[in-house]
Amino acid sequence: MKIFTGEQIYQADKFTIKKQQITSDELMERVAVQIFNWLHLRLQGAQPKIHLFCGIGNNGGDGLAVARHLQEHGYNIEVYIVNYNEKRTDEFLTNLKRLKDRNVWPNFLSEETELPQIGREDIVVDAIFGIGLNRTPVTWVAKLMTHINKTEAFILAVDVPSGLFLNKVVEDPNAIIQANHILTFQSPKLAFFLPQTGIYCNQWEIIDIGVDVEYLTVTETEYTLISKNEVLQSYIPREKFGHKGTYGHSLIIGGSYGKIGATILAAKGALNAGSGLVSAFLPKCGYVPMQSSMPEIMVQTADNDTIVSDFNFDLEPTVIGVGPGLGKEKETVTAFVSFLKQNKSPLVIDADALNILSENKELFSLLPEDSVLTPHPKELERLVGKWDNDFDKLEKAKLFSVEHKCVLVIKGAHTIVLYKGKGFINTSGNPGMATAGSGDVLTGVITGLIAQGYPQVVAAIFGVYLHGSAGDLAVESLGYQSLTASNIANSIGGAFIELFKRPEAPQQQEQQKA
Repeated sequence: MKIFTGEQIYQADKFTIKKQQITSDELMERVAVQIFNWLHLRLQGAQPKIHLFCGIGNNGGDGLAVARHLQEHGYNIEVYIVNYNEKRTDEFLTNLKRLKDRNVWPNFLSEETELPQIGREDIVVDAIFGIGLNRTPVTWVAKLMTHINKTEAFILAVDVPSGLFLNKVVEDPNAIIQANHILTFQSPKLAFFLPQTGIYCNQWEIIDIGVDVEYLTVTETEYTLISKNEVLQSYIPREKFGHKGTYGHSLIIGGSYGKIGATILAAKGALNAGSGLVSAFLPKCGYVPMQSSMPEIMVQTADNDTIVSDFNFDLEPTVIGVGPGLGKEKETVTAFVSFLKQNKSPLVIDADALNILSENKELFSLLPEDSVLTPHPKELERLVGKWDNDFDKLEKAKLFSVEHKCVLVIKGAHTIVLYKGKGFINTSGNPGMATAGSGDVLTGVITGLIAQGYPQVVAAIFGVYLHGSAGDLAVESLGYQSLTASNIANSIGGAFIELFKRPEAPQQQEQQKA
């Protein structure tokens, strides 16, 4: 699913109005009907007090139109105009007149008016500011927002929570609505998926307002949201007459004394992701742990007992995943540099291999094109430098990916894959995956997919989704606190199966409940 910028959303409205020969007021009416239907379906005529806070722009016009539909269906409403300046949009004025024609008289709020009384059992519809907000609301409006947040009423935000910016972080945490649910128009916003802004957007869903399909189809976007539908298109089926050689040979290089587990987890990730063969190259102290824990893995060792002191493996892998548990001993660094100078295989680079690169920037020129780098936040900072905020982080990371012609996987709650100036935002996964070794499994999964013939960027996108889906399956029986990296690795098979499951029909779901 494409993620449109604020400017693209405005252009989408203009395109739709022209192409479908409708007015902007008619487009606004589509929005209002969808929001009303969402409320009406859930309330079914129940009579909680519904407080609609409307700004004086088009977002406020949406709110006024919703109020009209609620009033026509007999709901108990109170409408407020948040009168933060003298400008009014035509659509706002049109819907204000329609409301007054029905003898619904809004309360105009200003700096001097008292804050309205709202009960904790009431409902608030937030339509104060839309996506066009570019500066922090004035003090009295911020106080109103804080007052609304403290009421504990259910808050429904129209398109975005008022006070949220689309392209920068919130400057004053008191000047944003803490919505319980967001009904966003046509597509989600980038701000929903970044840590500093996503905390205000925990629950959201898309409502279709009829933006013209041609615009949605042909318009290129910087970011794409990745869900099951997107990754399923990339799936490569297994061949009936395939054999282990058909599906590639993954080599995992890493491990040091006390950190052999990282290499085991990566190898397990590669094997469970479908790599036909998986080998591990690690220090001698890792031989017995690897062979005893995973009999399917072929093992070669470096000359040193405790560290990878050389890269003298005797095989020709399809792809190499390097870094989990590797360490940064002087001999290891020297061996890694020599390896990069002669390596021709595709690479997935993680953990200490990334840290060695960040301390020796000249080595980036030795990486094969489209190498996959999988840093966690601190490793990313070492690679691209410090950033001011999440939006700045994305720009720095994007430039880094383009400059070094690599696939950059920014791990987090919504892992983002960057490639050639484009971003792919993952939707699977859960907080339980914030656990030791989870990233090592991901390295193995991506490595295993590349071994099977997936292009590097596709393997990264697909691998991130599978990894998160495996975590979602495992957490159902274990809970967030007890989820481990091994649980995730063992659930990768289930994640593949989940790709092909169809949603159950409502009737089937009811029968199962009975």
